[in-house]
Amino acid sequence: MSRYIIWSGRKLGGAFTNRWTWSGMISRWRISRLSAMVFRSTFLAFFLPLISIHPSYAENTFFQNDEIIIQGEEPLGSTAGEIVNIYPTIKKELLMVFGWYHDFRPVVVLIKDTDTFRKIAGSKMIVALAIPQQNLIVIDYSKMNMHPFTLKTTLKHELCHLQLHHHIKEGNLPRWLDEGICQWVNGGVAEIIMDQRQSLLKEATLTKKFISIRQLTDRFPSDGEDLLLAYEESKSVVDYISKEFGVSGVLSMLEYFSRGDDLEEAVKKSFSISLGELESRWRSYLKSETSWFAYISNDLYEFLFFIAALLTAYGFVRMMKRKRGYRDDEDEREDGST
Repeated sequence: MSRYIIWSGRKLGGAFTNRWTWSGMISRWRISRLSAMVFRSTFLAFFLPLISIHPSYAENTFFQNDEIIIQGEEPLGSTAGEIVNIYPTIKKELLMVFGWYHDFRPVVVLIKDTDTFRKIAGSKMIVALAIPQQNLIVIDYSKMNMHPFTLKTTLKHELCHLQLHHHIKEGNLPRWLDEGICQWVNGGVAEIIMDQRQSLLKEATLTKKFISIRQLTDRFPSDGEDLLLAYEESKSVVDYISKEFGVSGVLSMLEYFSRGDDLEEAVKKSFSISLGELESRWRSYLKSETSWFAYISNDLYEFLFFIAALLTAYGFVRMMKRKRGYRDDEDEREDGST
């Protein structure tokens, strides 16, 4: 997921003498959602080039060769060895999918503290992010042992983002396709924490409350359920394209994007249908695969457990009332005999 890094650092070559923090800036700026976009874009232009030489990271370069640079916070140095071992495999797997050789050297930054990473990513749901302009991948390492995330799947997802942006001109890659492709090549694993038992896409299918593909071309919702739905929709559309038109259809569309075609042109040339028709067919497919029973069945176990708990509580209350009534009868008989 392409996000923006805000540098919080020490004096660097005499240029900065004050220590900047996310919370300090937020309280100072009191920015609205709209101004936040401008704020982040401005900082992207001025501060993004500094992230790779930030003292707290550059002093902790765990590994560096012609293919990859691994930086981060102590005590994550031992993790560099794992990345070095899995990186060639990930490159080979992506090569087998796309047929692309990449000539860039990614910088992988490992963050050990969740709060620190959240300030960088701007969301508590994101576990990693890629910044193609700097060949940069930032990972919240504290989440790497939480299902379904592993270091390999996370690194593969983010490296996929870098590859896509290296082969497709900046601004020409639809946001939903960027995210959908990287989930598609990664066994469905995204970079965002999602409830595996709940499908917002099924709910959207049944209620017909989708987010239009066109709305997801330039950006995703900032947070909450709409953001999760955007991820689900992105994966689902690419899965549908792969199912209906094959892997070659997916790759053909990417090839047209790399040549400079826009979304409408790429879809038309790849599948001989319009973008609107593609979206309509995808929604119809989802409708045929989704039912209210299937949706409710996701929570059936919890529902039955809740009903069983209510019945147990009801039975307990009835038993206590009977005991109390029995004792009252005994007391009355004793009083009568005296």
